[in-house]
Amino acid sequence: MNDDSRLNEWFVPKFGPQRFRMFCGMLFLPYTGMCISFVVWGSLIADTIFLERIAILALIYFVALGIGAHVADNIGSKKIKPWGDLFSKRQSWIIILACLGFSYGLGLYYALLYAPLLAFIGIIEGFFLFAYNFELFKGKFHKNYWFALSWGMLPFLAGFVLQTNTITSISLFLSLIPFMLSYMEIRISRLYKNNKRNNSKTMTTYQYELLLKLLSIGTISLTFIFLLVSSILAQKATFNDLFLLPLGLGFFKN
Repeated sequence: MNDDSRLNEWFVPKFGPQRFRMFCGMLFLPYTGMCISFVVWGSLIADTIFLERIAILALIYFVALGIGAHVADNIGSKKIKPWGDLFSKRQSWIIILACLGFSYGLGLYYALLYAPLLAFIGIIEGFFLFAYNFELFKGKFHKNYWFALSWGMLPFLAGFVLQTNTITSISLFLSLIPFMLSYMEIRISRLYKNNKRNNSKTMTTYQYELLLKLLSIGTISLTFIFLLVSSILAQKATFNDLFLLPLGLGFFKN
């Protein structure tokens, strides 16, 4: 590996063969987990929640962005390729096209079935996947705020749209939360990456690392809490509808 390797960063496994560690590192699993979490968050603010659609959209984002976009980023970087030649250019393009083919095929099916509006989000996400990772248009879209839009706000809205086939003022307002979290993550990550690349072991580097851990692990943990609470509330509603309301005890519903 060259001096620009990111194998020494916190999210890369310390065990296993080097190629395995490189592949896991390339997926940026904690940050990918944040993106998938935002999909779940957007889904859970809908009045009616379909768990199948949450699972499908989470899978779509993991394959398209978690794998496809990160492989694209490795070959699209103009200056530094931190994961080296883990895959050849031909292999990388096969992976990218396979991931996008799978994700867009599945996404289109669910869009046509439940939420045509999802197709427009898919088009925008596809644009950013190439514009951001390949630094098109002279790198104009390779900026922190565009990352926050495509990695935070749009996944949140996609989750809501697949449940409702609409975008509301409330969903737009709440999507600013994942936007800000994503912006914080990418900004701190760039500072942390530069320090690690320079083998800096200062207190500042450890603080960056701690912040990134808190952001990613905290976001993912909060998602599981949201899912648990949502499940409990759904069970309570089902119990009320099946047993209490028929008995005239509807006041227990609240």
